[in-house]
Amino acid sequence: MNKKLVLKEFEIDELKVKVYSDRQSMGEQAAIEVGNKLKDLLDNQEYVRMIFAAAPSQNELLEFLSLQEGIDWTRVTAFHMDEYLGLKDESSQLFSTYLREKIYAKISLGKVYSIDSNSNNLMEECARYADLLKQAPIDIICMGIGENGHIAFNDPVAADFADPELVKIVNLDNISRQQQVNDGCFASLDLVPIKAITLTIPTLMSGRYLFVVVPGHTKSNAVFKVIREKINKDCPASVLRKHDNSILYLDRESASKII
Repeated sequence: MNKKLVLKEFEIDELKVKVYSDRQSMGEQAAIEVGNKLKDLLDNQEYVRMIFAAAPSQNELLEFLSLQEGIDWTRVTAFHMDEYLGLKDESSQLFSTYLREKIYAKISLGKVYSIDSNSNNLMEECARYADLLKQAPIDIICMGIGENGHIAFNDPVAADFADPELVKIVNLDNISRQQQVNDGCFASLDLVPIKAITLTIPTLMSGRYLFVVVPGHTKSNAVFKVIREKINKDCPASVLRKHDNSILYLDRESASKII
């Protein structure tokens, strides 16, 4: 990676922030660093457990991560962090479909655990997924930040930094739903589901290493709140400043209000 592409590096509380000149450079460098951490962990433990976000903001990270050499993916277990309710199985908008297309089909993962959003008993599905997550620590989480500052689908109205649940059903706020239209995932707001299953904030914060990839001008307000304002539930992602192994990757557009 050409160091000239790194515009700025700094820390805010525990959160490390790296700003790159463009989206591709940001995604490629994040993928290199995720890959290096994976290899380090696999050198010292038998298995690695990872959680992936599913969103267009993750496209570059996942593309370059699938190309990293020297990773024994057969020793990696993958989870995803949220899923819509109300979509048909194999819908192109399902996050499980996105991850299968963007990375799972390109590597040889040992295990993949997906949220069944069409389960006949959604409370039991939340409990099942929580039990899987509790079986061992989560080593790496690759994630983004929403336009309203959400992480996973923990929108400001429902964010709980001390949530007793690991996995729960949530109502999506309209900013979160409109983002899905802005990202080109749905043609109109009325087509975006109003409910989802999500991992909670404590579940995300329990990951050993957090790699947070946030490109694009539509995220600049959220990035400003994370960096410049106090840690609070009005911007759930601000809690990332309390995690001592977290890195926020930005491009010039997403960082436009802080540089």
